[in-house]
Amino acid sequence: MADAHDEAGLRLDKWLWYARFFKTRALASKAISNGRFRLDGDLMSKPHRQAKSGQVLTFSQGTRIRVVRIKALGVRRGPASEAALLYDDLAPVMPATENNKPAAPPAFEERQVGGGRPTKRQRRETDRLKAGIFDSED
Repeated sequence: MADAHDEAGLRLDKWLWYARFFKTRALASKAISNGRFRLDGDLMSKPHRQAKSGQVLTFSQGTRIRVVRIKALGVRRGPASEAALLYDDLAPVMPATENNKPAAPPAFEERQVGGGRPTKRQRRETDRLKAGIFDSED
């Protein structure tokens, strides 16, 4: 029965949840809908696309770019050891160094102790600065 299931395919959001890339299926579906996934090089934004064995999936997860080849379609969300059998990780392994530490927040976000809440004007200025920083990273 597993062979017939492999030929039919499985919803991509469900497969990502089975393979433990996302904690919930809703998070997987939302991530796919944001349009940052590539299946065999094609940009996709529909969580209902069918995942099949042998396809290559590329997506970002946190600060890491994941490139995985789907080896098998799962039938349930099992333990991590079972989930690791569903895919081959093709992304190069990044060594754990001090450079991989999360960056400190920008200086404009630091506030003096006891300075109170920011005013509406200060908050809007901060939001404008953040928007400029995050737009330039993409």
